[in-house]
Amino acid sequence: MNRLSKVNWQHAALVLFAAALLVGMIRFFTSTPEIALMLGEPWEDMRQRSSAAIAPAIPGEIWGRLPKSDARLRFIDPQYGFVTPPARFLAVSFDNERVGSIRMSPQIEPLLLDDTLNVVLYLQKQWSNAGWLPIRVASNPPFADTPEWRARLRNVNRGGKSYWRAENKYQVMLVVGRFKDYRHPTEERYLITLELSRPWGLP
Repeated sequence: MNRLSKVNWQHAALVLFAAALLVGMIRFFTSTPEIALMLGEPWEDMRQRSSAAIAPAIPGEIWGRLPKSDARLRFIDPQYGFVTPPARFLAVSFDNERVGSIRMSPQIEPLLLDDTLNVVLYLQKQWSNAGWLPIRVASNPPFADTPEWRARLRNVNRGGKSYWRAENKYQVMLVVGRFKDYRHPTEERYLITLELSRPWGLP
């Protein structure tokens, strides 16, 4: 094999390796099942769009469904959209065969405090960048990675809560609390609850 042929062969091998790596990365980032929805849309539209399987709505009933696997939520509003980490619990309600509200824990298992803060700050950053505004900040300010917030979350009698609103269209409540995880009895673990709905209550 002459020198030119060897260089061409090495170049081809590098191109193939880079292509395989790119395909692997694409598969990794797109393989997580998701529920992709808009509030108020027909339930079947949500089912057809989502890569996570979820059962049909019940005509004439007000109820809810859970995906048949772990799934992340992708809220697809063109202005106020956001995406969550994968969730083990993700409940979507329906009313007259239309998507109602969402209640979920954006995590697969109870998390350590550092990981919990990473998740809530990731969500808050998406909302802030998209134009959501925190409300009720006097009593429930946005989460932050500060000594004060860490002490508050470690207090089993307090925990934390934050509210965000997108104009008069949507509202989110984000809650964090300590959780006794019997698989990790010596660790401080936390559960995150996220509720997405139409606005309710006063600012």
